[in-house]
Amino acid sequence: MSVAIDVCPWLNSKGICMNKQPFAKDAIRINPEKEADKICNKLRNLLSKQFKRRGYVVGLSGGIDSSVTAALAARSIGSERVLALLMPERHSSEDTLSLSSAVADHFKIMKVHEDITEILEAVGFYRRYNDAVRVVIPEYGKGWKSKIVIPNVLESSRFNLFSIVVQSPDGHTINERLPLKAYLAVVAATNFKQRIRKMLEYYHADRMNFAVLGTPNRLEYDQGFFVKLGDGAADAKPIAHLYKSQVYDLAAYLDVPDEIRCRPPTTDTYSLEQGQDEFYFSLPYDKMDLCLYGKNNGIPVETVADTLELTPEQVQRVYDVIDTKRSTTRSLHLPPLLVEKVPDISQ
Repeated sequence: MSVAIDVCPWLNSKGICMNKQPFAKDAIRINPEKEADKICNKLRNLLSKQFKRRGYVVGLSGGIDSSVTAALAARSIGSERVLALLMPERHSSEDTLSLSSAVADHFKIMKVHEDITEILEAVGFYRRYNDAVRVVIPEYGKGWKSKIVIPNVLESSRFNLFSIVVQSPDGHTINERLPLKAYLAVVAATNFKQRIRKMLEYYHADRMNFAVLGTPNRLEYDQGFFVKLGDGAADAKPIAHLYKSQVYDLAAYLDVPDEIRCRPPTTDTYSLEQGQDEFYFSLPYDKMDLCLYGKNNGIPVETVADTLELTPEQVQRVYDVIDTKRSTTRSLHLPPLLVEKVPDISQ
């Protein structure tokens, strides 16, 4: 499999970056009004000219990305043509449902509550997940909580080593390294959640003649932080070109409720609360955004390091992580591949 290589648009014939724009912490700030108008115009055109559907479905998680996506949809075609799905389950954080509901109410969007716990039980998710955890922690069972974590890239270059953190009913915490087979089993089971939610989104989209909006930001989309045919599936992904910091800029402009904008980014996937930096990005989103921007634009590691108050070695590790994840998750972006082209169907 070939690996895409980022090429700085300002490289001269000697391979030197000629971009003279200063690199700073506000390098990726946007004009939120102009950006919102651009996205909303695109959503209107897609719906009427390409999808030929009546409205949009958005799965709300109580997080910043889905809230901004819902706000953009309502702004583009009117709140009466947007359906928000609230899809918590047994492992969801306590405020997932209330925050999702608050966003729908704030933007006057139709909402449907679909608790997916029973569906997950029917496909054996909880049993499969618990069995995978018990490979390393045999006593894991009812009343226990858990999450997957990775080493901090600033402290270690061994970013591909996963651990499971569990908490017993009495609050005792255990941290154990996950062997590959157990890790894959945990992730495979957990992916049921995203795929079931997407199934329900398309059910409601089909019954209402709506299209489905995906909610990944640029960092998630670039680094493969989504499940194929799960949260990676959608008819349109309106914020996939925006760094997460830019999504926060849009959130403020669109008047997303304060409790959403002030909430730390989480995966809301595991029963034990987990930040995105613990599981996938290994850095807070604002620093990861700037590292990704720096890499995408050929900014030397020394410049990025100085701006973010990191060492060049730490930034180089982040650049290496970006390359590795782009390589290992490339298949997530691919459509179904054909042995031979079907000439009557254009793709």
